[in-house]
Amino acid sequence: MKPEGEPKTEEPNHNVMLNKSVMLRRTERMKMRHQGKEDRGRSPNPGTSDEESLSEGEIEALKEQVEEKKKLIATLRNQPWRMKRRLVVLKESQEFVEKFEGALGKGRGRKLYAFKVMMSKKLIKFKRDFENFKTACIPWERKIKEVESHFGSSVASYFIFLRWMYGLNLVLFGFMFGLVILPEILMGLPYGSIPRKTVPREEQATAMDYAVLFDFGGYCKYSFLFYGYYNNEPTIGVLKFRLPLSYLLVGIGIFGYSLMVVIRTMARNANEGGDGAEEGDFTFSWKMFTSWDYLIGNPETADNKYASITTSFKESIVDEQENQKDENIHLRRFLRFLANFLITSCLGGSGYLIYFVVKRSQEFAQMEKENLSWFEKNEVEFVMSLLGLVCPPLFEIIAELEDYHPRIALKWQLGRIFALFLGNLYTFLFALFDEVTAKLESEKSIKNATEWALNQYYANYSSFYNTTDVPPPAVHPADIIRGPCWETAVGIEFVKLIVSDIQVTYLTILVGDFVRAVIVRFLNYCWCWDLEAGFPSYGEFDISGNVLGLIFNQGMIWMGAFYAPGLVGLNVLRLLTSMYYQCWAVMCCNVPHERVFKASRSNNFYMGLLLLVLFLSLLPVVYTIMTLSPSFDCGPFSGQEKMYDVIMQTIEQDLPSFIGNIFTYATNPGLILPAVLLMVGLNAVSKAYQQANVDLKKKMQMSRDEEKNRRNNKDSTNQVMKDLEDLLPNNTLIPPPTKEDKLPPPDVVIEKGSKSPKTKPGTAAKGISLQKDVSLAAPNPRAPLTRAPRPRRGPPENAGGPQPGHGRGGA
Repeated sequence: MKPEGEPKTEEPNHNVMLNKSVMLRRTERMKMRHQGKEDRGRSPNPGTSDEESLSEGEIEALKEQVEEKKKLIATLRNQPWRMKRRLVVLKESQEFVEKFEGALGKGRGRKLYAFKVMMSKKLIKFKRDFENFKTACIPWERKIKEVESHFGSSVASYFIFLRWMYGLNLVLFGFMFGLVILPEILMGLPYGSIPRKTVPREEQATAMDYAVLFDFGGYCKYSFLFYGYYNNEPTIGVLKFRLPLSYLLVGIGIFGYSLMVVIRTMARNANEGGDGAEEGDFTFSWKMFTSWDYLIGNPETADNKYASITTSFKESIVDEQENQKDENIHLRRFLRFLANFLITSCLGGSGYLIYFVVKRSQEFAQMEKENLSWFEKNEVEFVMSLLGLVCPPLFEIIAELEDYHPRIALKWQLGRIFALFLGNLYTFLFALFDEVTAKLESEKSIKNATEWALNQYYANYSSFYNTTDVPPPAVHPADIIRGPCWETAVGIEFVKLIVSDIQVTYLTILVGDFVRAVIVRFLNYCWCWDLEAGFPSYGEFDISGNVLGLIFNQGMIWMGAFYAPGLVGLNVLRLLTSMYYQCWAVMCCNVPHERVFKASRSNNFYMGLLLLVLFLSLLPVVYTIMTLSPSFDCGPFSGQEKMYDVIMQTIEQDLPSFIGNIFTYATNPGLILPAVLLMVGLNAVSKAYQQANVDLKKKMQMSRDEEKNRRNNKDSTNQVMKDLEDLLPNNTLIPPPTKEDKLPPPDVVIEKGSKSPKTKPGTAAKGISLQKDVSLAAPNPRAPLTRAPRPRRGPPENAGGPQPGHGRGGA
């Protein structure tokens, strides 16, 4: 048997034999060619004899050899050979394939086959290069891998989620910009032509002041960023583009597309979450022997890989420690109850504080702005940002009482911050809709006064000039009385919330992480205590706070995009800058967590929170569309009783009648209720199938464990018998079993569905007594055996081993 490291293999011998046979064959043909030139010249096919290379049998043998070499090249990584032998075999196999692959045809067929082989190789190379190109086109992939190598997969999961959110918002911005903003800019009326696109006369003096623009007043308020700018004409431009219908469908389509993408991502993550395999078996062995990437050639990449493997070991060690931890259950329950009580109190206090501040801001809105300070003008945004900044670290401090596993603690922290943000957001919405109701009342009075004044103008003009052809009043758009336009006011509040959240987030990173890291780095040498090990130390990346901030920021985008179409573009810029800014901050200013843990293989927890926020963001928009009346003098739905009347008007006036009938039947409650019941039933059936799959996976796992235990027990119980059989010179001397021996002894259990018996622990086959210290007998003498071996005697009678004599087999 050849040693493992010897480079020579059997394949080169086949090559040599095949090369010799081919050379001999060609030599014979060269001789025949010189001897029979004239006969070949008179041949009906003169080209076939010159270009013929091999016979059919040789071609078939050559094909088999080529296919074997290709299979060997494809499976070379799985061979248990040394690297030197692999390289030799790979080189020889590639040379063989390149040399003889084109000889599998005759004449022109050989060239065609060679061309096909060349094109197949080019196609394989193109596919490989295209896959590398697609990987290189993934945005921020190297940045995220660098973060993952130093901080673990849990921190990297946040940046992967941020990248996913950026892609989603980029598509939403494409819908909003291409179907709403761009048509209004290109085909709509210009600025100053109608009152909704003109700054009022009393506001023009301060319309370009920085303080006014910073609060999104002045020219920002009457721009395409907000709802009130868009015209209510059914069609605009030469293309007769239906802007009001497009505005409504895009506002609803944003939620539909987001729902589809989130559900699809959750389904893909669920499929990638695991296949039911044994993930906990041989964890450290797999990490020790299979973690390194031998294709790394860059020193910096090698350092990152080394840090990644070290972090992976830390994650697995934490998991093992958590699985083996013992604790006082009663004390732990009391501390967890206390922590939940404190956190619930904080949530209730934050909700009351926001409601109080919003009510107070409504009182400030009725006062003169010159008499208000900056804090009073921005009190709502400041308080909400401050609560989002202070409460998550407070929750994290309280959560130390619970002592959960880091992954479980992260989910609890996310849930609590989720409840905080959700309570704050809906408290803000409830207070805001109170303000909307008040503005609707003022709009009614302004609308009635405007209509009365216009009727008086028409009546006076017709009576004075005695004509019915009354021209419209010659009033400049800047001088017309306006309503409050509550949709634009709501949009401005959402934009101010987003901008204040961006400012607070970036300032927190700059002051709380960068300045803190600079102080620790440069003042540690001249301070009274160790700043790195003690207070303040380097900051850790707040996963829960950043994830929840990102999710609720997206929730505000979904709600506010209907009232401020430009909000989606603002969010795209925010996510783009956040990726670079936070990647720099985490690599420059933060250190890995003390308890490093790996993120779940499925990101469905983040997606589940995002799906819930999407549903909760849809409710206020649906309430607005179906219940509230739009403003009478601004926005694409002005003049309608309800916003959804645009759809009914389009169906009745511009579409055939049968489509209106179909829409009427589709909205019939007699069809909607059965559809809802069917969806509920299908959901229950899918859950039942999911539970059945879980049960089947458990059964498969149990059967694998039973099979493994059966093999292990069989090997252990039969080991002594094997040792005794090896002592015999010939196994055929063992007498055949009797009828009594064929029956299983009482200490042997035959498993159901298994053909091999399983011996109970502490027992063995018949005639063999197991002891704690089993010592094999001395080698057998060369005397012939005349009877079967007898069982050993007990230790008291034969404590010193076998008695001297002629041997066991002797008389």
